[in-house]
Amino acid sequence: MSETTTLHVGGAAPYDVLVGHDLADRLPVVLGESVQRVAVLYSGELAEQVQPLVDLLVEHYDVLALGLPDGERAKTAPVASDCWEALGESGFTRSDAVVTFGGGATTDLGGFVAATWLRGVRVVHVPTTVLAMVDAAVGGKTGINTGAGKNLVGSFHEPAGVLCDLSLLSTLPRDEFVAGLGEVVKCGFIADPAILDLVEGTEPEALTADSDVTRELIERAIRVKIDVVVDDLKETGGVDGHPGREVLNYGHTLAHAIERASGYAVRHGEAVAIGAVYVAELAARAGSLDPALVERHRAAFGRVGLPTTYADASFEDLLDAMRVDKKTRGNQLRFVVLDDLATPRILAGPSEHDLRAAYDALASRA
Repeated sequence: MSETTTLHVGGAAPYDVLVGHDLADRLPVVLGESVQRVAVLYSGELAEQVQPLVDLLVEHYDVLALGLPDGERAKTAPVASDCWEALGESGFTRSDAVVTFGGGATTDLGGFVAATWLRGVRVVHVPTTVLAMVDAAVGGKTGINTGAGKNLVGSFHEPAGVLCDLSLLSTLPRDEFVAGLGEVVKCGFIADPAILDLVEGTEPEALTADSDVTRELIERAIRVKIDVVVDDLKETGGVDGHPGREVLNYGHTLAHAIERASGYAVRHGEAVAIGAVYVAELAARAGSLDPALVERHRAAFGRVGLPTTYADASFEDLLDAMRVDKKTRGNQLRFVVLDDLATPRILAGPSEHDLRAAYDALASRA
């Protein structure tokens, strides 16, 4: 059995992120002795995989297992309401806890349920995808979608702990595994260029669930997120011109618009890859980014098997969707862009000409 890495998240409500193999036995310790009831919110397609964890918890707690719709279909107000009703019927109190088991959508929905039940109960995340391990499970953001857009309703609610059990990645479909790498490569551009060196120096087929390189990539991406959220948990802004937590949204403004336009058929990590190339093109047109670094975006995301072009929706439809993005202020669009590797800033109010030209650069290669 490999060694477990403990990554500490400081701040007002500190917790640990554990990365290793076969971590289920750690869960009761993370939940604590005061908990009597545990609700396990899991992605419905993982009913078989979650059973050993439920069996373990039953030895210590009264357990309520709640299967959720798969993917983004879980992140709706009706699903959250069903979970609240189930917690109420089972008598869940503020001393009880929620455990999430699944990908980023499960983590987002389960975290939101925990944040809002009795104004906040303990939650522990057991992410089962690369995307959830490096992004959704860490940092305390929770949320659900509405007809107007993605993650527009939510709360900040930090977990009591996160167990990134790499063994769970062994059954992850390859396309889901690759999609998760979108958030990892993003972290290489915004904060840790060593991630890009690893991606560029590793044959794509060697990036597997059990490889040492994959583990290092995951741990590096988690460290990037921890460093950012500790300084700016609630996305109020950084200092000295740094965008603070908004930097983690690199590529996300267009990504969320693409997800919505596709009915969430485009995976989040795939959309982030496209969105990152888009903002690189946008920064180049604003005169702040070397065209060679734009091409490095295409090469790095493309190397791991992610899309870097898109032409399946009109620019006008995507622009309308971007205008309701969480980063928009009034009528002014805001994008995280780069001046150089690991040198992010906010670009506020780019011209529609540049916005369209950057999109044309994506579509022309599709």
